[in-house]
Amino acid sequence: THLLLSRKWIQDSYEFWDALRKTSEGIEAGILEVSGYIFSSELPEIVRNRFLEQVCPVYRSATRAELGLCPGNWKFGSFFTTLLTQSSYYIPWATREFQSHGGQLIRQKVASLEHLGTQYDVVVNCTGLGAKSLCNDHHLVPIRGQVSKVKAPWIKTFFYGDLDTYIIPGVNSVTLGGCRHYESWDLKVNDFDSMNIQQRCEALVPSLKGAELLGHQVGLRPHRAVVRVEKKVKNYNGKKLKIVHNYGHGGYGVTTAPETSLYACDLVQEILSGNSKL
Repeated sequence: THLLLSRKWIQDSYEFWDALRKTSEGIEAGILEVSGYIFSSELPEIVRNRFLEQVCPVYRSATRAELGLCPGNWKFGSFFTTLLTQSSYYIPWATREFQSHGGQLIRQKVASLEHLGTQYDVVVNCTGLGAKSLCNDHHLVPIRGQVSKVKAPWIKTFFYGDLDTYIIPGVNSVTLGGCRHYESWDLKVNDFDSMNIQQRCEALVPSLKGAELLGHQVGLRPHRAVVRVEKKVKNYNGKKLKIVHNYGHGGYGVTTAPETSLYACDLVQEILSGNSKL
């Protein structure tokens, strides 16, 4: 069931992003169609993605000539066309959309779900890593990532290599990555990671040497073996609090956000209508 949901989440989310990209607000929302390559010198499985192969308009094996586009002993490769959502554009756009339809933003610290009491009909918990303490969820762990942003407008194609190396052209910069540090909460820029990322990316695409550095960014992916999108009713001092959880997407948060959000909305309707099987 989880596998079927994951496939549906990716398929429907891709269709959402693509439909938004084709509107007049696509660029403002930070949605681009991009093409590129993934190479590996190790295993053919590394250059395949069973989910994306079913949704991307193009996903094929790289030719022998294409394997020689980047320096290195590349044995396996794929070329595909996909979508990029640049969150630094999309989140402000989505926030404006939310508020323009009457949505309200309230900033406050929530120490526990119990503190929300009965002031809301239902609470949708999208707290990411915050759910580790808020829900006492020991299955949730951070996977630290770090990237560099450079000015390299001549880069029009993305490239992925071994060791989590990637070069992705965005709206106004090129992202160089990356790393995956399991159970690391460190949000500071690590100089060694920066140097390592630069060396790996310049080895993959030598034209990046000398590109203007715009800055570094660090983030924590909220990883959970099974993404938690489910409904619950908790009893706090005799009072029932209806909750819909939606967190633990790891590195697929942006990829699957539209459809997991709609699935969570369905759960909200179920729990409010009394059709919940809880």
